Amino acid sequence: MRALRLHGDRDLRLEEVENPPHPGPGEVQIRVHAVGLNHIDVWGFRGMAFAKRKMPLVVGAEAAGAVVAIGEDVTHVDVGDKVALYGARTCGICRACVEGRDNLCENVGGIMGFHVDGFACDFVNMPQRLVVKVPDEVSFEDAACAPIAFGTVQHMLFDNARLEPGESVLVHAGGSGIGTAAIKMAKAIGCTVYTTVGDDEKGEKAKALGADHVINYRNERFEGEVRRLTKRKGVDVVFEHVGADTWNGSLLCLKRGGRLVTCGSTSGVSTTMNLMQLFQQQYRIFGSFGCSMRNIRESLDKMASGLSPVIDTVFPLEDFAQGLERLESRKVFGKILVRF
Repeated sequence: MRALRLHGDRDLRLEEVENPPHPGPGEVQIRVHAVGLNHIDVWGFRGMAFAKRKMPLVVGAEAAGAVVAIGEDVTHVDVGDKVALYGARTCGICRACVEGRDNLCENVGGIMGFHVDGFACDFVNMPQRLVVKVPDEVSFEDAACAPIAFGTVQHMLFDNARLEPGESVLVHAGGSGIGTAAIKMAKAIGCTVYTTVGDDEKGEKAKALGADHVINYRNERFEGEVRRLTKRKGVDVVFEHVGADTWNGSLLCLKRGGRLVTCGSTSGVSTTMNLMQLFQQQYRIFGSFGCSMRNIRESLDKMASGLSPVIDTVFPLEDFAQGLERLESRKVFGKILVRF
């Protein structure tokens, strides 16, 4: 089968490797149809894995495909089913896993495509507990956005920030894969959405998605604009994933008692903050990483109901590196996918 393997920093090679064996007990074999690209792929491509890993490494952390074989004792999927694949090797037996808090697994074996072999290959074997059936109405391409992009947003906005209908939310980087998803999910429950973008073209696209107020951060200080637009009251929730460059401005955008949820640090991992502001304004700050299996199911249900992801570009497998370069360029609006 074909497999896209990383041999070193920025050294991707499309190679022929052996097919996986027939799935063992409790396992399923999936024919991969689409892979979603994320910043975690860019970090791995650059060599920023934050942990030891063995090369060569099959890349790809987010995918969907069809079941082509099942092992003994497999009960909840069958051959021919469309499935989305969970991107972390969780143990399934620790307290967090048993309680459905999969992204807090105490014995996680690594992130697929980042620490251990991932999904950018024709076939992959997975434990049945780490695959989620995809509704018939959802395409492979859309389903490939569920495990990280949609799932992450679902977990951030509704599990952590507890976003409620009618509230206000600032979504940073509204043209990103998770930014576009956050705009659509927030508008779907009647929230007022403020978003930041890096150019006017992205601003128009964000408005078309439903954003109520769009701020070009290259022309205006986003915190000043949010405070002006809210008559200095601020927003209920800030959806943060940029990092150091926007952190303190994001806090200034919150109303008293507001919630900030963050899943990223693209612009830098360290910052300073005013602790007096934190406790006097009674802010609530949530760190969020990945999602649970439940969040993937919720995301797929939303897609089946018509809340589809925004797709920027679809590349063939052999052009995977071009997809990473486009993601690095920050010229994207929505998700980049790789089709098999």
